[in-house]
Amino acid sequence: MTIWHPDPSLIRRPAYLSLADQFARAIHDGRLLNGTRLPTHRKLAYDLSLSVQTVSRAYEELIRRGLISGEIGRGSFVQTMRREVEPPYLPERLGEIIDLSILKPVCEPMHLERMKQALTWLGENLPSSSALSFRPNVVFPRHRAVAVEWMKACGLSVSPQSVSLTNGATAAMTVALMSVAPPGSTVATEAIGHHTLVPLARYLGFNLEGLPIDEDGILPNALEEACREADIRAVFVQPSVINPTATLMREQRRAELVNVARKHDIAIIESDVLGPLVENRPPPIAAMAPERTLYLTSFTKITVPGLRIGYLVAPDRYAAAVANRHLVSNWMATPIVAEIASKWVTDGTALELVRWQRAALMRRQQIVDEVLGAGRVLTHPNALHLWLPLPDDRTEEGFVAQARLQGVGIAPGLSFKTSNAPWQPAVRISLGSTTEDELRVGLGIVARLLLGDPEHLLLAI
Repeated sequence: MTIWHPDPSLIRRPAYLSLADQFARAIHDGRLLNGTRLPTHRKLAYDLSLSVQTVSRAYEELIRRGLISGEIGRGSFVQTMRREVEPPYLPERLGEIIDLSILKPVCEPMHLERMKQALTWLGENLPSSSALSFRPNVVFPRHRAVAVEWMKACGLSVSPQSVSLTNGATAAMTVALMSVAPPGSTVATEAIGHHTLVPLARYLGFNLEGLPIDEDGILPNALEEACREADIRAVFVQPSVINPTATLMREQRRAELVNVARKHDIAIIESDVLGPLVENRPPPIAAMAPERTLYLTSFTKITVPGLRIGYLVAPDRYAAAVANRHLVSNWMATPIVAEIASKWVTDGTALELVRWQRAALMRRQQIVDEVLGAGRVLTHPNALHLWLPLPDDRTEEGFVAQARLQGVGIAPGLSFKTSNAPWQPAVRISLGSTTEDELRVGLGIVARLLLGDPEHLLLAI
């Protein structure tokens, strides 16, 4: 069999990145199989009339992407076996990079000052149960009553007994999935969905089926067909702007999904982590189908990131399972953080910060319109991010790497892919993770990268 070889006529500036992209496409297309030994740095440099340094940087880039491995004394080998899923955001903010990869609310010195004030208050008013008790039912009755009030702001009327306090939305999502999807069953979700669902499915032992979406979210007929053909136990949805494509599902679509769920008696897990931030939204799915919907929300994306507390509302049929799974996976939420959340809900600080966040995001959406143009991206006036489809001649890896070389971190769209359907390359760009000035600069770099061959931006290696 003839071993694939890079085409020197296709190498563009920067040469190392263009070479790495050629290898990446060959690996993804199956022209380079797992375990294939690659040419030595020196030989490939000679064959392509490049410097050894350029080839070395290309191989280093492929190692960073997890596509090859380098073994001292043996060489470099294609590595396509399943690896741990990497987060779509930069795990650390290194150097002077403008980090538009991680989904965060807009934060200013005011937010830190509010947390300092809350901690001072807590030092003077900390209940003994929050510091000394191991029993959730001893610690949280008052907090559950406060959660009921917050649920009203989210559009729900619930009882305190149906609410579990969790350490944020991820913990709530994990508990909900453990409660409704036993190993071997299947959970349906959006084809472009939550980036932690794929590894969670692997760890918890359930199957994940990404379903086609449109501008309203999951197609009801796709869910209907999936329920007929597989052991679907639940559908996980993010109907209110927090999904990668910033979709706000209309009320009719929500009702249609509820009808399918009732027909096939499956659970609905509704992630609504933006809660009251999204204006003029339809009622939550949990308000339409309270008997089968596990609803989760939290404060980290709408107040301050450090307020890592969430609420999980479960119907009676799942209440015991939720309580038990939460105990074995978390035991209970952190009481000290719950105290701050309860105070902020009670005294109005939480809603005040939500209103502030909404205004800040609308200003940033104006920057998006000015720099990228409204018709080019998918977003919403209250969204923390935008979804940018890429031209057909661009690869996500190459585009993300080019942006990184120019000092901008963005998230590759493939991190949110949950199905095997044909894929249009795209990136997710966070709007709240930096200052307005840096956002404008970062979006400007993205806009220039979209113009075409980036050699006018970067020198050849």
